[in-house]
Amino acid sequence: MSNPDEIRDDIERTRAEFGQDVDALADKVSPSKMAERQTRRMRNAVTSLKDRVMGAASSATDSAQDMIGGAGDAVADSPHKLASTTRGNPIAVGLIAFGVGWLAASLVPASKVERDAAEHAKDAAAPLVGQVKDIAAETADHLREPAKEAADAVKDRAAEAVDIVREEGESAAADVKNEAKHTAQQHASSGDAPSGASPSGASPSKLP
Repeated sequence: MSNPDEIRDDIERTRAEFGQDVDALADKVSPSKMAERQTRRMRNAVTSLKDRVMGAASSATDSAQDMIGGAGDAVADSPHKLASTTRGNPIAVGLIAFGVGWLAASLVPASKVERDAAEHAKDAAAPLVGQVKDIAAETADHLREPAKEAADAVKDRAAEAVDIVREEGESAAADVKNEAKHTAQQHASSGDAPSGASPSGASPSKLP
């Protein structure tokens, strides 16, 4: 026979375990925690793509600057070379003047290289938009299904806990009732013993 105090302790322990399970499940599948994990994934993906795009753009810009710097150095050094090479040669001077003009004209649209670098960066960044959209859609899907599963799990766990508490309560009530009945029977048995009667039931005979 179970002690009523032990049964009550079992009920309280079951409630406490149920509460801990529900808290742990709610923390794991809470929308805020799930959104935080998905946001972290999205941020990492965006950072990776950004690094790739910025790396490509930086490489193109460095190449353009190197080309411009090299051409500028060539133009800066050309007067000294021309002075020593073309002294006393008018035809060479004319050809060199034409070449210098052509070189200067080719250096003016330096922004074209920059535009090419910008176009390259734009093309490299194009997949970023698609990936962000895909990650956002995936995040929504991941949040929807676990939230439903969490609600179902909490509902099932609550129903199970209610059944356990009801069964233990009914068992405790039955045990208390049986114990009270047994105690009453013991008291009744001790109060039914006869008193003041002769064991044989016969009266003593009179002497002559």
